[in-house]
Amino acid sequence: MDKELKLHSAPSFDRAVKKLQKNEKLDLDRAVKELADNPLLGELKKGDLSSVRVYKFPMVHQHAFLAYLYDGIEPSLTFIAIGSHENFYRDLKPRN
Repeated sequence: MDKELKLHSAPSFDRAVKKLQKNEKLDLDRAVKELADNPLLGELKKGDLSSVRVYKFPMVHQHAFLAYLYDGIEPSLTFIAIGSHENFYRDLKPRN
């Protein structure tokens, strides 16, 4: 029997979601459902972000990026960031 996929979110992701408009949240909900159905949809990044996957999806007539971590052993998705392309990857990188 397969284990059920658990969904988690980072506090910074939760803060970003609170700032979204209702129609933006609907698009985000659709993207989250798509990822819950197939967690490998997002592109696996390289280098400093090698454990992060980024899923690109339409949000109110523009492209939005959804960054998340996928654990296939204990099936879980942890959403860590949402935003547009501008500074998205820079803001995702770990700070030293």
